[in-house]
Amino acid sequence: MKISREIKTGIIVVGGILLFIMGFSYLKSTSIFDNSKVFYVVYDNVGGLQPGTPVSINGYTVGNVNNIKFKDNSGKLLVTFSVNNEFEFSNQSKAELYDTGIIGGKGIQIIPMFDGSPMAKSGDTLISSVKPGLTDLVQKNLAPLQSKIEGAVTNADSLMINVNQILDTKTKRDLRESISGLNVLVKSFQGSANNLNALLADNKGELDTAVQNIANITSNFSKLSDSISQAGLVDTMKNLESTIASLDAMLAKIEQGNGTMGKLMTDDELYTNLSNSTRELDLLLQDFRLNPKRYLNVSVFGKKQIDYEVPENDPAKTIQD
Repeated sequence: MKISREIKTGIIVVGGILLFIMGFSYLKSTSIFDNSKVFYVVYDNVGGLQPGTPVSINGYTVGNVNNIKFKDNSGKLLVTFSVNNEFEFSNQSKAELYDTGIIGGKGIQIIPMFDGSPMAKSGDTLISSVKPGLTDLVQKNLAPLQSKIEGAVTNADSLMINVNQILDTKTKRDLRESISGLNVLVKSFQGSANNLNALLADNKGELDTAVQNIANITSNFSKLSDSISQAGLVDTMKNLESTIASLDAMLAKIEQGNGTMGKLMTDDELYTNLSNSTRELDLLLQDFRLNPKRYLNVSVFGKKQIDYEVPENDPAKTIQD
């Protein structure tokens, strides 16, 4: 069967139209044979979102962004996207705008809700939300830090102004002189340190000998300590402690008036008797010296003994009175 030119031309035209429609649908990231559900979401700013951007649920791609346009004169943007029919979620689910990478790019991820609400159907408008990106977080955290840095710079500037006001010409000159004197002092210390090092180096042998002598003395003390320990010094100290304890006990008894020594130390009557006896013995000796005839009256030829008369100033007479 022979096909006429008109039929061929018609087939070519229809094929071209179909190819144009398919190409246009491909460029719009939609398919003419696709029966996916279409949803809408409104954003204040899409941040560079482009048609054809994948739409995901839990990180899995389930659709694409179809179209972005202004909703009305308010400046809000209406985003149209499609999702495969096999995914079901509540009409209270959120369509969240997020950063797809560090270097930029936006995508939409559906945060499904399973709260018993009716399932979302094609043509519904979902709740919009925006997840802060890395740039937004950095700017949010850097803003307080920037304010603190600016405040610190301002305070440092004020401090420098106050320092300049305090450090007048005379103060600056004195400060320079002080720094110069400090440098001289440091150099002097350095010289002293060098001299000390040289002294130590020159007398290293004597220092080593002195250290060795100290070590020997320490060793000798150790040996002496061992010798004293072996000589029974510990037992001697114990005996001495026992003797001291006995002496303390004896002194305590004497203080309490026990025993002969205690009575001598504490009995006032005994002291008085001893004192009176001593005084009488002294008077007796004195009377014997002054009046020996009272005690010694010897007659060689049998002469009659003369009675003794007590003198007026006799100490014994004073005692009797």
